[in-house]
Amino acid sequence: MLVLGLTGSIGMGKSTTAKLFAEAGVPVYDADATVHKIYENEAVPAIEAAFPGTTVGGKVDRALLSAKVVHDPAAMKRLEAIVHPMLRAHHQQFLDDAESSGAPVAVVDVPLLFETGGEKRVDAVVVVTTSPEVQRERILARDNMTPEKLDAILARQMPDAEKRKRADFVVDTSNGLDPVRLQIHEILEAAAKMPRRRD
Repeated sequence: MLVLGLTGSIGMGKSTTAKLFAEAGVPVYDADATVHKIYENEAVPAIEAAFPGTTVGGKVDRALLSAKVVHDPAAMKRLEAIVHPMLRAHHQQFLDDAESSGAPVAVVDVPLLFETGGEKRVDAVVVVTTSPEVQRERILARDNMTPEKLDAILARQMPDAEKRKRADFVVDTSNGLDPVRLQIHEILEAAAKMPRRRD
């Protein structure tokens, strides 16, 4: 089974692209959705111990947690040390299940793929992109998003141009869904002929 890593900066259309891979019959692992899941289950006690007052009603409150870590690199490191091993276990389970289902290709949707060295754990990387104008417009239309918060998020992400340079495939979401569907079809055809290269 070939594993494609799907990544892209905030507001580029990565979630939509992931849905279109799923629509094409490809198993898709969603790192963000998995974070949500562990924030309601196994991560709760460790996060409350490390960041008291960030859980409410037996679940991690993402807004409270974000307020404690977003401007504090040391706190972010502590959080990652708790969350990443749990994520890795879920990720491995997904790959095992996809492989045993006989899927020829699986997609892992990881926002900070390059930033966390995740490109070594996939066979090829798909980067989702759009113009800076479209990106800003999409993000600032979200609830609770401010230009300052956006700048803090972008500061943690590798620049889009660098991601595109390191990608095996680039999907541009600027022109609606149909061109993206076509690009996905082409990627899946190309991926079927690629050698496996992950560690």
